Amino acid sequence: MKKTAIFFIPALCAIIAACNNTEKPVVKAPVNTAPAVMAPFRYHKLVEVSPGQYYDVLSWGRASTDTGSFVILHSDSSGRKYNTTTGDLDGKIAEVFNTDMDADGNPEILIQAKSTDTTKRVNIYAFEFNNNSARKIDFPSLKSSKANYRGKDNFYIQEGKLIREFPSYTGNGSEAKPTGGKFKLQYTLSGNEFDIKTLVKDSTLKEEPVVQAAPKKKESTKKKTTKKKRRRR
Repeated sequence: MKKTAIFFIPALCAIIAACNNTEKPVVKAPVNTAPAVMAPFRYHKLVEVSPGQYYDVLSWGRASTDTGSFVILHSDSSGRKYNTTTGDLDGKIAEVFNTDMDADGNPEILIQAKSTDTTKRVNIYAFEFNNNSARKIDFPSLKSSKANYRGKDNFYIQEGKLIREFPSYTGNGSEAKPTGGKFKLQYTLSGNEFDIKTLVKDSTLKEEPVVQAAPKKKESTKKKTTKKKRRRR
């Protein structure tokens, strides 16, 4: 009996230890992933401007991923009216904005696409919707800060206005280097045109001094005096 008890006690201790060390299985929380867009569509975003007013923005196309088309599906559920706006797309859609920059009650849908054009690097497709009609608004190109632009734009809406920020570069081509400064532009809408205001300019850039032309010396005009000859008598 003593030998049996000696072997039984360690076995019992091992069973108790095993029961205490049992780890509960870790349950991982499900990861919320965005639903995949079915081909040939590549991008989709739903914009609800007001109750019953929906704008579905999609991009689509097969084969090439650098070009394609976009479509804006306007659903007026209260009036049971549905309209479509389409256009050619250069690049991939990065973001879609909804605003009313001119405060006229008509929403604007802005599509930001990363362009394949190395001089633009970004394209903005802007439309203003009035009831069931869409009006395209041309987005202006950079002028004064074009020489220091190399892309990497950051667009966002602030107080109903479109804000654009991008780092400043100096140099040409592949030798261009960031200056550490940036530009910040504000876009507003007046009529059917965008107005641009520079909020922040790269302070590291040296402004070229304005060279004024030296004043021309006035030529002195001396009156020639002619001596009258005396007649001999």
